[in-house]
Amino acid sequence: MKNLRSNKQKYNENYLKLAFELAKINLGKTKTNPSVGCVIVKNTSVISSGHTSINGRPHAEYNALKNNLNYKGSDLYVTMEPCVHLGLTPPCTDIIKRKGVKRVFFSVSDVDTRTANKSFSVLRQKKIKVTKKKIKNLSDFYKSYFINKNLSLPFIDAKIALSKDNYSVNRKKKWITNLSSRIRTHLIRSNYDSIISTSKTINTDNAQLNCRLKGFDSNKPDLIIIDMKLKIKRNLKIFNFRSKRKIFVITSVFKDKKLLFLKKKGVKIIYINSLQEKHDFINLFKILKKNGFNRILVESGLVFLSQLLKKKVISNLFLFKSTDRLGKNGFNKMPIIWNKRLKSLYKIKVNLNGDQLYKIRLK
Repeated sequence: MKNLRSNKQKYNENYLKLAFELAKINLGKTKTNPSVGCVIVKNTSVISSGHTSINGRPHAEYNALKNNLNYKGSDLYVTMEPCVHLGLTPPCTDIIKRKGVKRVFFSVSDVDTRTANKSFSVLRQKKIKVTKKKIKNLSDFYKSYFINKNLSLPFIDAKIALSKDNYSVNRKKKWITNLSSRIRTHLIRSNYDSIISTSKTINTDNAQLNCRLKGFDSNKPDLIIIDMKLKIKRNLKIFNFRSKRKIFVITSVFKDKKLLFLKKKGVKIIYINSLQEKHDFINLFKILKKNGFNRILVESGLVFLSQLLKKKVISNLFLFKSTDRLGKNGFNKMPIIWNKRLKSLYKIKVNLNGDQLYKIRLK
């Protein structure tokens, strides 16, 4: 009996894990809505699946149940509690009831007060059994959504590459890490709606900071450039774009001929007086949130990154570590003093042909 119960729990857990894999597809592309995955199972077979659409609608449950199939008596596995409220679209519980789903399994309760923990009573009125089951190691998947809802701030992660002897700049080559790590960086970028960098970083590397992977190249995260003194160069690759990508420049300069050049290129200018204290950064991030940015990845040099780390505004740091020691060919713009204070570091299991990738949870 115990083995039977254990097998049933594992069976349900596997389908919920599959739903999370679907939720990853549009992570960072669903605006204020969470990215949700949904799997429909009938007679021990998956008959349909769905995930939240780009820009947040339709929801995953609708996308999984919209097909012309017989869903009666099926089980629905979804990463987050189905919504019960009427928004720009009808409640997902409506289509679940209408299609004859027998049981619903979900992993995470919604924090939206219009739905939070209400799906149980709504669905049970139609004799639909509802079960909540947490999935180990996936509890942080909706951290960005919770921050967006509770703090009116975007979720902010960062990425950095270091040599084996902890240098961030190679005097002889452009890259610190190998090609496999750089490809993985593009995949990480695809999970964010925008990237923050500095004019110094972009001027030095002529960096595009977009997602250049086959199948992912339609997702080019918007670019936010910190350029308080308006030092950005004109002849950069980022200004030769033909996509719908938006570029924002954050500056304190109100009068300069370069502003006209930037505006002609379609660049949006955000004026702020200062970016020194923590409240300056918080105000900036609130402005960015109002401009529709909910998941931001920081890719910059050590100076700017260290500022953000000291002010404790970053949630996670992706650290790519090369196998190469740079010695005299390496240098840093400033000491990596924060490296000793990193709290929780764990290795991400991915083959990078020798390089290593770590994710450091900072808060």
